[in-house]
Order: sequence, then C-alpha cells, then structure tokens
Amino acid sequence: MTARLTEWFAAQLPDGEDVHIEGLDRVPMGHSAETMLLTLGWREAGDARRRDVVVRLRPPPPGLLEPYDLRRQFDILRALESTPVRSPRVYWFEASGDVLGREFYVMERLGGTVYEQGVPEELEAATGRLARMSRSLVESIAAIHRVDVAQAGLQFLGDGGDFLDRELDRWDGEVQRVRRGPLPALERLGAEVRERRPEQCPTVTLVHGDPKPGNFAFADDEVSAVFDWEMTSIGDPLADIGWAEINWTTPGSFTSRPGALTPDEFVARYEALTGITVAHREWYRAFQGYKMVVIMLVASMLFDGRFTDDLRFAHMGRAVHPYTLKALTDLGIVEQPTAGPVTAREERMREVSERSPG
Repeated sequence: MTARLTEWFAAQLPDGEDVHIEGLDRVPMGHSAETMLLTLGWREAGDARRRDVVVRLRPPPPGLLEPYDLRRQFDILRALESTPVRSPRVYWFEASGDVLGREFYVMERLGGTVYEQGVPEELEAATGRLARMSRSLVESIAAIHRVDVAQAGLQFLGDGGDFLDRELDRWDGEVQRVRRGPLPALERLGAEVRERRPEQCPTVTLVHGDPKPGNFAFADDEVSAVFDWEMTSIGDPLADIGWAEINWTTPGSFTSRPGALTPDEFVARYEALTGITVAHREWYRAFQGYKMVVIMLVASMLFDGRFTDDLRFAHMGRAVHPYTLKALTDLGIVEQPTAGPVTAREERMREVSERSPG
C-alpha cells in the first residue's frame, strides 16, 4: 500500500524528486470515513519539502452514512477555503480506487487537540479555559452559518428550502432500510417529530450537520479546525443548534463541565453573533435526537449484519433506546414505549468478543 500511495503522490508533484512517506498511521477515532495521517516529503528545486497531511478514505460499503459522497465533501472543503471557517485545505482527490482500493482525498493536517473521549484533568479544573473554548466553539458555528453560499460557490448543495422535510424523509428511510422488526419507541418519536414540525427557520444557511464538540480542534483554547463535513447541506441553521445542544451536555464532552457556557448561554451567544432567533428549541432537540438514534441504529444493524466487526458500532445499539426516550421527553411525552430489536443479537456479540484480542 505504501509503495502505491508514494507513486501516486509523486504523480501529484511533477516537480518533486525523492517523494516519500513518513509516519503513516491510521486514526482509530471516528465512525464514518477512515483516516490516515502521514508526512509527505520531497525535494523541489534543490530544497527539501515536508507537508503533514490527512488521507480520508471512503468506508467500505455499506457505510454508516450512505449514500457516502466523498467527492461532495472534497468540493465543500475546497469552497470553504475562501471563507473565514477554519476548515482544512484540500489538495487532491483520487476517484478511481486503484491506489488504495477505495476513493480518497488528501487534506492538510491542522494543529490542535480534539477532545473526543473525555476531558484531561488539567482542563477539567481550568474553568477559564473551558469558558474560552466553548465561546470559540459557538463562534465557529456562527461563522459556518454566516458563510455567503453564493460567493463561496456552494450552490451545488441546493437551495435548502425543503431541508426539514428532506431530513425527516432521509432518517425515516434509514429506519426502514435496516430494521429487523417493530420499533415502537423509535417509530413513535419519528411520527411525533414529523407531526409537530414547525415552520422552517426563515434564514437559510450552510449547515454543518454534525457540530458536536468532538469535531472541533483547539489550539490555545481557540478553535483551530472544524472536521467531518459528511452531513453538510444548505438548510435550517437551527438544526445545527439542536444537534449541538443534545451533544453539549454529554458527560464526555468538555462543554458539560463547570465553567463552559451553559446551553442557554450558548444559544444567547449564537443569537448575538448571527441575529438568528433560536425558536422551538425542544422540537429541534427531539428532531436531532431522532437523527442521532437512527444513526446509532444503523451502526448496530451493520454490526449485527456482519458488515463490520467494530464493537463501537455494537455499543451504539445500547444507546438507541435511552436516547429515544430522552427525545420523546423533549416533546413532553412521558410514556415509555418498548424498544424493539435495536441491539445486535447476543450470538453476534459473542462471536466477535471471543475472537477479539484481550
């Protein structure tokens, strides 16, 4: 693999000599695209050059977020280069699959720390840092929503006028695609969210789609990079706010710690930065809660169906029902319908656990 990739990089650098790869490493975090880190080295006009890059590969189909359009992500990132959004610059796209067996693109590796799985002790006690980081996160979301779509050349994402209906149709369709049987709680949530849908926010913006704290890198307590643009679209900015809210208080997130902005402070700061009124907060949390549990259900069923042996996918199935009930609570529904088959079957869990190391 390294030899083929090195040869491909050499073709992208026609003026480069002695093109080589250093420190090729796969990144274990993330559940959608696969990520590799490496340093690209070469000589050009007698000078030694080095560039730290990230390779993003399409996951083996079926992936978690089908249909998976890697070229679309590349085009979004390229368009964002002319905006204030701190997204990685992209370099090359490989569409044939001849090099690594799947299509991929190459982007710059931006500095910073991602707090995806827990908060280190030194940050836990630093309430001032947590306040600055959470403010910077809100500012970054606001910057995404302030992007001039036409000027950036993002019109290929559509006009966003039917965003909420398209999203509901998409996640309803995913439930039907992977279900093993009746899902009373999840079906109730989907029906209630659709029935109670408010009018879409009159302001249409670029929507990131997954603005959870773990998709932001931080350097000197400021956002240095925004990652994971798989679910980006043009549409209702309050969808991003609802998604951010349900992730804001997740126990493993730094935004849940004392010192960080509270959800109400986050919303107030966002409104001040954008001039957009955040209405129907409970509905948007339930709407995005539905999206979240459907994604977790898909992960669980991919594991159950032997499309992946990643136990993280199996563990997501265990979260489907409690998160579904939480979203129903946001709508004022205190009933607790049964879950139905949302977790991987026990025999499948044993099969993978028994052959997993440790």
